[in-house]
Amino acid sequence: MNEVLREVLVRHAEVWVPRVSGRGRRAVVALAYGDGESATASAEAVLGVVAEYADRLRGRQLTVLVLADATEELPARLGPVEAALPAEVAVHLVPGGPARLPVALKAAGAAGAPLLSYLDGPGATDRAVLAAAAGRSAEVLVVTEAAPDASVRPALRDAGFPLVAEVDLVPGDGSPARRLAFGTGYDRSLEAFKDLLWAVDEYAGVRYRDPADPAGRLLDIALDPEPGPLRRELLAELDRSGPRTVTELRRHALTGTVYRAADVQRALTGLLHSGAVTRDPEHGRLGGDVVIAAGPQP
Repeated sequence: MNEVLREVLVRHAEVWVPRVSGRGRRAVVALAYGDGESATASAEAVLGVVAEYADRLRGRQLTVLVLADATEELPARLGPVEAALPAEVAVHLVPGGPARLPVALKAAGAAGAPLLSYLDGPGATDRAVLAAAAGRSAEVLVVTEAAPDASVRPALRDAGFPLVAEVDLVPGDGSPARRLAFGTGYDRSLEAFKDLLWAVDEYAGVRYRDPADPAGRLLDIALDPEPGPLRRELLAELDRSGPRTVTELRRHALTGTVYRAADVQRALTGLLHSGAVTRDPEHGRLGGDVVIAAGPQP
């Protein structure tokens, strides 16, 4: 479980750090954990990403905040990586977990700077914490317990993240599932997050579950995920909203399910072949302006 969460965070940092390095003179990464043990490997991996792109940070300022209860291992592991970073990168260890984020960000002078937050532990979904993590150039990853009523989507939207993705990580050993949510204001960031989500280690002993799937079917991690749950979710959307264009259904998959927009084509092809949906026009390429409606062919 922790390995998959760490890989998702690292892959996203590999996209985020070089992107913001060309935007302005400063940026902030805030990593907040409920315990120091889980923080150590994760924070070390993120600092490794920062070190990899250190040459792009010359003349800019990047602040990395690590919020976790102190352990002897945490500063010992982060120290050597921090020592190799350029002077433009400042690393601060802050006692406490996600609940301390508003205070830590204010002390770091993060207002207005691009911000990437990772929140895992008690307080991660508190209104004040998510509000502090929000901003015009902010993105956030939130880890919580997975439960039918545990959606983070409304809280993230209320905090100022209009685009949200959620996925349950279900371990094969029977241990409790965790829900991972991502909030952003940029379509491209959401698309990139979905791409990396399906590219993590498929042999890590974790399967995905889409919170939007009423059947709760488990999905193997794969570059081409099984389309069954997406078919059900597209049918549910058509039942709720009536006929939709392919473009609108692609948008729904991106913003309302664990799937990517590109997965819609395969799902619709299966639905059309089974007669579960109809299309207008009836023939030709399945382009974005084709209208899809629920119901079998007359």
